[in-house]
Amino acid sequence: MRVCDSLLPALVRGFGVSTGEAARTISFFALAYGLTQMLYGPMGDRYGKLRVVATAVSASVVTSLGAMAAPGIGWLIGFRAASGAAAAAIMPLSMAWIGDQIAYENRQATLARFLMGQMLGFIAGQFLGGVFADHLGWRWAFGLLAAIYLATAIALWAQSGGFGSAAATSPVAYLRGIAAIGRAPWPRRIFATVFFEGFAVFASLAFIPWHLHRRFDVSLTLAGLAPGAFGLGGITYAIFTRRLLVRLGEAGLVRAGAACMATGLAGLAAGGHWMLAIPESALLGLGYYMMHNTLQTNATQMAPATRGTAVALFASSFFLGQSTGVSIASAIAEPIGTPVVFLVSAALVIATAAAFAAALRGKRGDKATA
Repeated sequence: MRVCDSLLPALVRGFGVSTGEAARTISFFALAYGLTQMLYGPMGDRYGKLRVVATAVSASVVTSLGAMAAPGIGWLIGFRAASGAAAAAIMPLSMAWIGDQIAYENRQATLARFLMGQMLGFIAGQFLGGVFADHLGWRWAFGLLAAIYLATAIALWAQSGGFGSAAATSPVAYLRGIAAIGRAPWPRRIFATVFFEGFAVFASLAFIPWHLHRRFDVSLTLAGLAPGAFGLGGITYAIFTRRLLVRLGEAGLVRAGAACMATGLAGLAAGGHWMLAIPESALLGLGYYMMHNTLQTNATQMAPATRGTAVALFASSFFLGQSTGVSIASAIAEPIGTPVVFLVSAALVIATAAAFAAALRGKRGDKATA
């Protein structure tokens, strides 16, 4: 998902395009990922979540091979958009499946363990993207993705007997379900919060390797260590989820997460030695997952009867926010500088988290420590 972050400088050089043009490999992936959620949510509820996930993983093999062979930047952007559309089912429907299987009181900790696997992939994608760009060529990063997708698809289809049967529900019923979710005030607040969260965090995260490569003249391999540390922050959160939740409550997690994110972003903007970006990115990742995991847990409980659709709408809002944030940041990063992007993101994170934490306290009477 984040492999192109570390590849941006290599794509700029390889295709002779601007940073903004190369960044479309990121923003178009996120845009397609977000828009296709409207399809996958109802499909997961109707045909079975794991069956749809297995099909999406299989399609991702093809789109990754296409990106590997792309003859020009336009083709690469197109295949990355197709990759986003194919991969869009995987995370949200997996989360929805967990929501079907795990009681709410244990769900946040379970989702945090699920998150740990996601973060290991995040770290590998960021770091290996830089390694491939420096030593083997950026195309092989997509070749490795294709191989991983292929192995995953084989493992999933081997378990196809446990996918379950399709539900006999009409398209009209799905549309009514979407409308009902959209009319409810709490889901609308969650969708808005995750949109601005994705906007703020990923507008900055996508440009950390480029920022370090340009400002400190470090290799892409080393530049990829910083956003990879973002994933380590997420893993740290996953390890201590239960303790943090008991101590802080949901609203407290959101507030503390925003403080961590803002501190990490401010540190990145301030500069200093490039190695400081590693702990700053880890702090950003820790804070992000404190807030995002709380949003995820609430999203799985918005509409239990149509959980796949509800979580897909959540993911759609998140990735549309990502796409919008990266698109705007790619247009302004060169003329005004990445430090300004980082500081604006920090301010937006604080405002978004404050509003959501207040809403959580009002909704549940959260007993978090003030």
